[in-house]
Amino acid sequence: MAVNGINSAVTSTYQTKVDTDVKQAENVASTVAAESTKEADQAVTYEKSEAVDSTKATYNNKKMTPEERTAVIDQLKADQAEREKQMADLVAKTFNQQSESFQIAYQNDPDSIWNEIRQGNFKADAQTIAQAKEDVSEDGYWGVKQTSERILDFAKALSGGDSSKIDTLTDAIKKGFKDAEKLWGGELPEISGKTYDAIMQGIEDWKKEATSGDVKA
Repeated sequence: MAVNGINSAVTSTYQTKVDTDVKQAENVASTVAAESTKEADQAVTYEKSEAVDSTKATYNNKKMTPEERTAVIDQLKADQAEREKQMADLVAKTFNQQSESFQIAYQNDPDSIWNEIRQGNFKADAQTIAQAKEDVSEDGYWGVKQTSERILDFAKALSGGDSSKIDTLTDAIKKGFKDAEKLWGGELPEISGKTYDAIMQGIEDWKKEATSGDVKA
């Protein structure tokens, strides 16, 4: 394949992956927000009916068989496990996308995964490199600030406002980061390490908010 052909393919692939990832992030955020709203509405509905007729609510609870209780508990556990998986998967994908953008932007780094391609006299075109550099800049989409904020926002959405889930979600984030390193084939770029540190600091701040009773989810 001609060098120009490779350049066009990489440029197109890079932009497509960025656009796709942005859309997926927006879809996930919308879905989580809708689920959280639905759960909140259900909680309010239950509290209102309980206030109107607490005897009936208690009676209905007593009618639940052991098998039904077990089924409900199993479903809750499954839902929690699924949310933890979503968190870990999102983190892994996010860090890999960030790393790819960083490597395109700074492909002259001798440790770059693009090194083998460069040995074949290949270089990403100027437009692709410029876009990648903008993306990983301080205020860019894949910069430390925006990337860490997206992951924290997703974690808070998954918590549903329940601060007791912070530690569980933190473990899922740590797992996602390790998974990203495995997918990447080694240590992630410095920008990803700084992003991870920013996320951990954000979690500490979240915990302090929860302790003070001012939880923001």
